[in-house]
Amino acid sequence: MKLEQQQEKLPEIKFYGGAFGALLPFFIFVTGVIIIALSGAPDEKGFWPVLILALALGLVLCKNRAAFSEVVISGMSQKIVMIMITAWILASIIGILMTLTGFVEALIWVSDQLHLSGPGFVIATFLICCIVSLSTGSSFATILICSPLLYPTGGVLGAPLPVLAGAIIGGATFGDFIAPISDTTIASALSQDAQIGTVIKSRLKYLLPAALLAIICYLAVSFAMGSPEPVSTTAVLGDPKGLPMLLIPAYIIYLFLRGKHLLHGLLFGLLFGTLLGLVTGLLPVSEIISLDLENFTARSFIIDGINRAIGLSIFTILLMGLVATLKASGLMKLVVDFAATRTQTEKHAEGWIAGVMSIAVLLTTHSIVAILMVTDFTKKTGERLGVSKVRRANLLSLIACIFPFVLPYFIPVILMANMTMTGQEYGIAQVSPLEVGLYNFMSWGLLLVALGTLVFGLGKTKMITKENGKEKGTPRRSI
Repeated sequence: MKLEQQQEKLPEIKFYGGAFGALLPFFIFVTGVIIIALSGAPDEKGFWPVLILALALGLVLCKNRAAFSEVVISGMSQKIVMIMITAWILASIIGILMTLTGFVEALIWVSDQLHLSGPGFVIATFLICCIVSLSTGSSFATILICSPLLYPTGGVLGAPLPVLAGAIIGGATFGDFIAPISDTTIASALSQDAQIGTVIKSRLKYLLPAALLAIICYLAVSFAMGSPEPVSTTAVLGDPKGLPMLLIPAYIIYLFLRGKHLLHGLLFGLLFGTLLGLVTGLLPVSEIISLDLENFTARSFIIDGINRAIGLSIFTILLMGLVATLKASGLMKLVVDFAATRTQTEKHAEGWIAGVMSIAVLLTTHSIVAILMVTDFTKKTGERLGVSKVRRANLLSLIACIFPFVLPYFIPVILMANMTMTGQEYGIAQVSPLEVGLYNFMSWGLLLVALGTLVFGLGKTKMITKENGKEKGTPRRSI
């Protein structure tokens, strides 16, 4: 699927204080996010006021405020922003559907049949969350769906709590990196004009070594920490009824591997899942739509899914407006020009892509906005020095699945730490954001893979170029 970039040419804007004035709103934003996050922000809605303040400060510091306003609106209204919001909405609805039809309870039932406890349940938790994140395409949905079930159950069965929390967010990271309906997969592939199906297949060589390393670490650390004393004799029981719902992610993956359009794959997956839920009796008709005439309201799992996506969608829209001001200030062009004078080889180009993406993630605290922020830089640098579009997409996703899942002021880590409060009714202690990130061995595994990719060329394929309207392959070393 090729993304047609329909961005208007942004007017150049200047700030009082030069580069410092252009960056100051971002510093305010990052500082505010860190303070709120470490204070226990419940979700991304807590960051809205900080973004509004940063935009207002940028308007005050900009010398041409009319141009600043146009730049912000242009950044918010990019086509790829609407693509991502559509993906979040549909993926959230699918996540709600999977919850309602007992998908996670079915996976827990399988674990119970295998008589897992302690370290064994940690591994089962990681694998369950991998399947759920692959199914929903959302790390947030995976954490929200799995934590209330798996964290108390694992605590009851004697699993080390920090490692258990790390296994949940680690499984969420798994799907965020490779799921065909993951926002990270979609943004990284489309921003580089790469086919989603091709990108998914190429990621196995990165994902499998990292996942294997994560499993080894979860086992080793679980045994080393030992099992705490059981705090209750009552566990959250599973139910096998939801096992047929495994067909939903399988169908969606099949559609994307066949090269179907994003909207096609998600809507058909949702339609198939709804029909499957109705046929199996797992989805009551009332969950599709029911009316409360006395209060003039309607209930639906679709409405719930859309509501779940609203917070992240508004956060992204506002942040993309702020990012557009940085681009219009010319600072990103300076980075591109600076990199162009210092990148003479393909390996240098890959290092710059990873480095600039890392800075963008740390600056924006949002992996998707960071990908969109460095899209032009990545394409120009990569195309000039022969980095294939698929490899560029993979480099962006590798970085996007490391920092946001280990640093304690990013939303996924905060959300996971907050969700460990679900064990309180069982007398199970909460885990801090710092511990959550520390024990996310999936992201640490991806960090090692990323270093191997940059240093040793892990995962290189062939570069596709266009020549007289035809695609031509230039062989590259494959590892």
